Amino acid sequence: MSETATLIPLNTFIPVFGAISDRNWVQFKQLEREFAGNHGVETWADVLNFRIMPALEPEAKTWLLVQRCSQGIKSVKKIS
Repeated sequence: MSETATLIPLNTFIPVFGAISDRNWVQFKQLEREFAGNHGVETWADVLNFRIMPALEPEAKTWLLVQRCSQGIKSVKKIS
């Protein structure tokens, strides 16, 4: 993770957690664009992968994965 990503205050990306919790893809994408526009795409990738994703519960991770990959995925099978 880049040093820049570690210096971003938590309250900067707390709304992203709200969008994920509400399962609001449009709001998530808007927040993603705003963050990347302000801090850069690479910093967004670091924050998403190393600060946001580890904090999510499994259902939220699955929802986000399905949303991000929905163009090529027809279904998701949970394997326990």
